[in-house]
Amino acid sequence: MLKVEKNLSEKTLLAYKSDNIKYLNFIDKSKIKDIKNIKQKNISEYIHLLYDQKFSTASIARMFSSIRSFHKFLFSEEIVSQNPTLTVLNPKVSKKLPETLDETEISSIISSVKQSSQFFYRDKAIIETLYSCGLRVSELCDLSISNLFLDDELIRILGKGSKERLVPISNKAKECINKYLIHSRPVLLKKELVDNLFLSKNGKKLTRAMINNILKKYVLLSGISKKVSPHTLRHSFATHLLDGGADLRFVQVLLGHSDISTTQIYTHLDKHLLKEVYKTHHPRS
Repeated sequence: MLKVEKNLSEKTLLAYKSDNIKYLNFIDKSKIKDIKNIKQKNISEYIHLLYDQKFSTASIARMFSSIRSFHKFLFSEEIVSQNPTLTVLNPKVSKKLPETLDETEISSIISSVKQSSQFFYRDKAIIETLYSCGLRVSELCDLSISNLFLDDELIRILGKGSKERLVPISNKAKECINKYLIHSRPVLLKKELVDNLFLSKNGKKLTRAMINNILKKYVLLSGISKKVSPHTLRHSFATHLLDGGADLRFVQVLLGHSDISTTQIYTHLDKHLLKEVYKTHHPRS
């Protein structure tokens, strides 16, 4: 159902499977032999066990979401007569503001990619594209040459749930990709037939871990002490657009968020700025 009807990604399907296998192992150890006999208290006990095992609140919330979907499916298919998750409260997840970089810090990271490096063109294009387009690291890994429309300053992205979206690309990122395509990719490609844009030294598709390591290397060289990941560049992309006056729904489309509430986390404004705007514009301030 999750694969065919909801068209969820392979990664998400594996997460659901893993979560529910752990849950059903717990149910089995609880001497419950019939799925119809699972009660609200059994699910609550499992949630408490996850807390005892020091899982993060975010992880527990995700696991509970998998369990809830599983029981909702059982009920909708009339395999069981009631859904015991309806009376279980969702684990409260505190929304942390994402770490962001300012424009000077991003320039510093990009500048730390030295021309003497054999991967100069590739690594510079990777960082420019992540920041220019606000991509998830998995989307960058999967980005193919056939989805580049550089003359139109657009790239086509296959996001979560196999949803396609067109994303504008900056002139700087476009220039870096063109130089990479001319000077570096043909050397990396060797005899492999790979459509992925960014390649490893072996001519294979870059993995998420490889891109993480590439970015960490240049963050270290730049002297920035913040914890930076590819997702930090995505956060920075969204924050800088909104700070520049972009509409929230426009940013939602660019990020590939299905729900605007996910995008709203980026609307954090400096408290001092809020006060200044209020004092300037409110008649009774």
